[in-house]
Amino acid sequence: MNNSEFREWAHRLADRMADYYENIEDYPVKSKAKPGEIMAKLPLSPPSAGEPMADIMSDFEHIIMPGITHWQSPNFFAYFPANGSYPSILAEMLTASLGAQCMVWDTSPAAAELEEMMMNWIKTMTGLPAGWHGVIQDTASTSTLAAILSARERISGYTINENGFDGNNKLRVYCSTETHSSAEKAVKIAGLGRKNLVKIATDSQYRMDASLLRKAIADDVTAGFTPLCVIATLGTTGCTSVDPLGEIAAVCTETGTWLHVDAAYGGTALLLPEYRWMIDGIELADSFVFNPHKWMFTNFDCSAYFVKDREALIRTFEILPEYLKTGNRGLVNDYRDWGIPLGRRFRALKLWFVIRSYGVTQLQEKIREHIRMAKWFETQIIEQLSFEIMAPVPLSLVCFRYRPSCITGTENLNNVNEELLGKLNATGKIFLTHTKLKGQYTLRLSIAGTLTSMEHVENAWKLIQSTAAGCSGF
Repeated sequence: MNNSEFREWAHRLADRMADYYENIEDYPVKSKAKPGEIMAKLPLSPPSAGEPMADIMSDFEHIIMPGITHWQSPNFFAYFPANGSYPSILAEMLTASLGAQCMVWDTSPAAAELEEMMMNWIKTMTGLPAGWHGVIQDTASTSTLAAILSARERISGYTINENGFDGNNKLRVYCSTETHSSAEKAVKIAGLGRKNLVKIATDSQYRMDASLLRKAIADDVTAGFTPLCVIATLGTTGCTSVDPLGEIAAVCTETGTWLHVDAAYGGTALLLPEYRWMIDGIELADSFVFNPHKWMFTNFDCSAYFVKDREALIRTFEILPEYLKTGNRGLVNDYRDWGIPLGRRFRALKLWFVIRSYGVTQLQEKIREHIRMAKWFETQIIEQLSFEIMAPVPLSLVCFRYRPSCITGTENLNNVNEELLGKLNATGKIFLTHTKLKGQYTLRLSIAGTLTSMEHVENAWKLIQSTAAGCSGF
C-alpha cells in the first residue's frame, strides 16, 4: 500500500467509524456467534500474495462484525464499561500513526512529559494527595501486581528480587471476599502463593469488615506470618460496595502493612466532590489505581496508578542494561522503571484529548447523570413488588433480581433469574451480566456508557419486566 492508497482508505475508514457510531443501536448488543463459528470462516493458511484492501474490508464486515459484542452500544449494561469517545478515538488514531515506543524519556520526550502532567491533572481532578506520583499502566490488574511486588520488595529490604525467596518469607495479603480476582492472580504471580491471600468477610453492605481484618492480621502475626499488603476496594466488581478506607487505613498504619486501594471503576466518581468521602484516609494509603478506560470515556487501555513512595516502585522494577543508558537519567521520568513492561504505548495522548475536549465540568455532568439514572432504576425495582434490590447502590450499578410471589427457595429463584438473564441477552436489545451475592443469583445493570441516555435505561426496564413475565421458573 502506498501513501495515496493509505489516504484513500483512511478516509473510507473514518466514514465507516462515523457510520458505526451513528447506527450502533442497529447491532445486537451481544454477539450471537456460536463457539467456533468465526474460526470456521477463516482460511487455515495465510495468503502467499497480498490481497486487496477491498477484500479485507469485505471479510471484516461479513466475518468479524457478526462476532463483535458492541461495548460502545448505549444498551450495553454488562460488566463495567470499556468506554470510548470521539476525542479518545481521534487520539488513538494519532497514536497508531506515530507508532512511538515510549519506554524512556529519550524515545519520545513529549510522551513522558505529557504522561507526568496528565497524572498531575488527575490528582487535582480527584482529590488525591498532591505529593503522590502517577504513571499510566495498561490495567488495574497490572497496577495491583505492581503494588504487591513493591510491598514485597520494601518489606524484604529489596532482597527477594536479588536472591529470591529463602524459605523464611511467610508473607500475607488481605482483601475482602468481594475483591476482584486480579488480587488472587497477583499473589500467584508474585510468588506468594494463593493460600497466603486471606479473604476477609464483609458486612451487610458487602464492605470489608475492618475489625475482622485487624483480628486476621493479629492471628497471622502470632502464627509467624508477616502482613504484607491489604487491598481495599472502592466499588467492588460484583456490587460496587465501598470498603471503609479510613478504618482499614488505621489497621494498616498500626501494623505497618502496605495499603493498596483498588478503585478501578469507582475512582472516576472522585471527580465529583460529593463522592470524596470514599477516600477519607487516603493519605495513609501507599498506592491507588483507577481506570479512565472504564467510566471516564477514554478508550481501553488506560489505568492511572499512583504511589506515595516513588522510590519503592522504581527500585522494584528498574533494570539498566547498557543499551538503555541515557544522559538524562535522574533528570526525567523513564516510565519503563515504573512497571512491568519495557515497551509502553503513548496512552497519555488520549487522556489529554478527552480531558481537554470534555472539560472537567462536562465530565462531572455525565458521571452525575449516570448516577441519577441508576437511582431512577433502583426506585423502579423497589416499587415493583415482583423484583428486589440485592445490594446498596452507591454509584451507577444496580444489583437486583426477579422475585415473583409464586417462586420460593434460593435454588428456584436462582434458576428463574438465570433464565431471565439468558432471555434478555438473547434479544440482542440489551446486555446484562450477573454475580452471586451470598449464594443468590443477582442481575447487574451497569449504567456508565458514553452514549447511554435515560431513554435507554427506561427501555431496558420495560424489556426486563416484559421478559420476566414469560419466565417459567423451575
